[in-house]
Amino acid sequence: MADGMALAGTAPDVKPAKRAAAKSKRRKVKVDFWATDLNTAEIGIMKRTQNEAASDQFTKDMELYGQTVIDGKREALIGYRQELWDGSEGFERRLVIKLFSETLSWRGTAEMLLGRSTQLTLAAGGRPVQSFAINLSRHKQLVQLERSAMHWPFQPEKFSFFIKGKTRSEFYTLRRKWFCIGADYDIYNQKGRKIGVLDHQLLNLGGAWMVRIDPQYQDRKLEAVLELFCAVLKFNRAGRKHVKSMAEKVYRGKVEPDLDHDEEALYLNPRSRN
Repeated sequence: MADGMALAGTAPDVKPAKRAAAKSKRRKVKVDFWATDLNTAEIGIMKRTQNEAASDQFTKDMELYGQTVIDGKREALIGYRQELWDGSEGFERRLVIKLFSETLSWRGTAEMLLGRSTQLTLAAGGRPVQSFAINLSRHKQLVQLERSAMHWPFQPEKFSFFIKGKTRSEFYTLRRKWFCIGADYDIYNQKGRKIGVLDHQLLNLGGAWMVRIDPQYQDRKLEAVLELFCAVLKFNRAGRKHVKSMAEKVYRGKVEPDLDHDEEALYLNPRSRN
């Protein structure tokens, strides 16, 4: 009887220890991009006639080009609106990247804000400053991810964003490493503490980033934003070139800055009663 009471008393002490151990384990997140257009995921999806029915976010021009593998298991697929990016010009050419689950349920979108990007680029004297709106599933906030306009010669680029939680907001900065062969980025919180790294895997033919976040700062929303940021990095150079070109044409009066209606909707005043 005494032994039974002793075991009963020690049981609650075991569970917190297991939870602490699980919480301290770092998730192995790899954002992997395919080297060719032909891949097993897309072939499998093409065989499903109900692929678009799984999510109205999976449009006809959606081109899958990568995946997220977590702890060795594929958890997400990454695609972009090919017609908008490869088949459009001027202010109609926009980069829209989407994150889906294995069953094609929508998880998030990163959308280039060409109007905002042009505004920031003009103010920066022509240096391309990209701005993105990130919309996450089951998250009310529209996360703003922006490249820093502050730049000194040979200084690596920086991006920043914040995520609103239930009781507080968390601010993050992504800074490209000074000395590295690939495109590695350090992740800092609002206190200037390094909490993780995006490790560029150069030996991967299609390109890949390992998302390494310190266990105590792991968060699913942060993880989703970083997945989409890695997906944006695949278009980083082309995106900068496009933003710089549009800002220059606006400055010289060579283009009428008529924004796409889907982008215009992202700028609407939510408090307007008109």
